[in-house]
Amino acid sequence: MSTKPKKKYYVVWRGHQPGIYETWDDCKKQVTGVMGAQYKSFTTMDEARQAYANPYEAIKGAKGKKDLNALTSDDKPILQSISVDAACAGNPGILEFRGVFTETETPLFARGPYDMGTVNIGEFLALVLALAYCKKHKLKYPIYSDSLTAISWVRRKQVNTKLERTPKNEQLFVMLQNAQAWLRQNSFETPILKWKTELWGEIPADYGRK
Repeated sequence: MSTKPKKKYYVVWRGHQPGIYETWDDCKKQVTGVMGAQYKSFTTMDEARQAYANPYEAIKGAKGKKDLNALTSDDKPILQSISVDAACAGNPGILEFRGVFTETETPLFARGPYDMGTVNIGEFLALVLALAYCKKHKLKYPIYSDSLTAISWVRRKQVNTKLERTPKNEQLFVMLQNAQAWLRQNSFETPILKWKTELWGEIPADYGRK
């Protein structure tokens, strides 16, 4: 039986319409496309209301994407690129992963939910999907991930997971086998780069559920 994700409440301080939202989908509508959006999840409505009323303290820990075009550091991400990310409710738990174009956050692909997965597995599968997309469309975009583990699996063309294979996650393991086969059968020169969250904020593909 799948573990049901815990209820969360989402505070949006900076977005299309600031407020408190009871689902991630509603929150996402308010922050998608807003550079410098500020938002954070809470486990109770009381916490969310207090945080919304007193943003100066709560916002210190808020997740959000920085305005990448406004970064002044010499160390900047390549905006003409693809970013991938995964979200997992539990470890293992319900897994989703996706890819977006970095500069515009335009969705490229999204997969899930899948039972009994892990973040690293999602990041790995997202990276391989992005690589296949670039090869198919002859794009020379680099690909960003914030998972060093997933990046290392792609470079070795081999997954090293301790996750137990069960009937619940059989589909994920079939996908892993296919992804590893694709890496062995295809050559590519696409750069795979580590997203520097501490400098650039959350990766543009981030689900914002932390």
